[in-house]
Amino acid sequence: MNAKLILENNSEFEGASFGAELSSAGEVVFSTGMVGYPESLTDPSYVGQILIFTYPIIGNYGVPDKQFWESDKIQTSGIIVSNYIDTPSHFQSKITLSQWLKKEGIPGLEIKDTRLLTQKIREKGTMLGKIIINKDIKLYDPNLENLVAKVSTKKITKHGSGKKTVLLYDCGAKANIARSLVKRGVHVVTVPWNFDPFQSELKSAGVIVYHPKGVSVNGFDGIVIPNGPGNPKMAKETIKIIKKALKKNIPILGVCLGHQLLALAAGGDTAKLKFGHRSQNQPCIQEGTKRCYITTQNHGFHVSKIPEGFKPWFTNANDGSNEGLIHEKLPIMSVQFHPEACPGPTDMEWIFDYFLEKVK
Repeated sequence: MNAKLILENNSEFEGASFGAELSSAGEVVFSTGMVGYPESLTDPSYVGQILIFTYPIIGNYGVPDKQFWESDKIQTSGIIVSNYIDTPSHFQSKITLSQWLKKEGIPGLEIKDTRLLTQKIREKGTMLGKIIINKDIKLYDPNLENLVAKVSTKKITKHGSGKKTVLLYDCGAKANIARSLVKRGVHVVTVPWNFDPFQSELKSAGVIVYHPKGVSVNGFDGIVIPNGPGNPKMAKETIKIIKKALKKNIPILGVCLGHQLLALAAGGDTAKLKFGHRSQNQPCIQEGTKRCYITTQNHGFHVSKIPEGFKPWFTNANDGSNEGLIHEKLPIMSVQFHPEACPGPTDMEWIFDYFLEKVK
């Protein structure tokens, strides 16, 4: 079926539909990753976005079982590819990408010249857009609403076991963050984005709460604030909770959106990048060294002002933007990239080990 992508500057790109025959709108972004489309599509950080894959061949290894996804469904509003392959070859493949998109009601569009489309976004910056199939719809700006509240869990769940207990705030967390902590022998308690563990009335409810004099049966040792979608300034309740944790010197690790939320809570600031970082090949230099790491990233905002008491930890080698913060005295740190990768290089998994060493 013929369809088209229309950008907010009225640029039009005709293509062939291979997903659900539905129109969809959102923020149009691109990823330069060569692998991992099932993981990218199920990453909650892509909520409200139409994702362009710059790698020319998509669909060639099908879709694996749900246990390999980063969440329980496709999170993007639509996808754009150059060449869709409907005959996948992989031992883990269960269904084709087209079948998956149709099952979940997500449009997919094959547009041959994705290079020109990507160049337009690089030149003009991230734009709103819409995939039109059968019916025209209005443009939609996902950054005007609190997407974190939209994707966050509504209940508390626990995984793993060990002497250390970590609160994982579900701001749209990729599943591999919890997996990475569990395999390191950590008891992970996943909580909603607005769960306040410092309210005294929660102690009688038998849930995880803060104990100022040490860990008890219901205590926790550290906090991980993971990735998530949208404008970090919309997650006001999470920022308030982080401020409370900072006052109590609780060990904190921020990842991606969590990096931005930590900066805001500590008195820093964030701003929108022209077209964001979405790939598995972003180079980051560790401050004070000449060491450059290749990282997986997916974000449209960045930390534009370093908060007092913190110093830069990593810097992007392409555009000089901040990629990490570390407190000058306390066990509080954050990174803009994904140390758990999936997809991507695993060079940065040591960030979890470094953080857990600081958790007493």
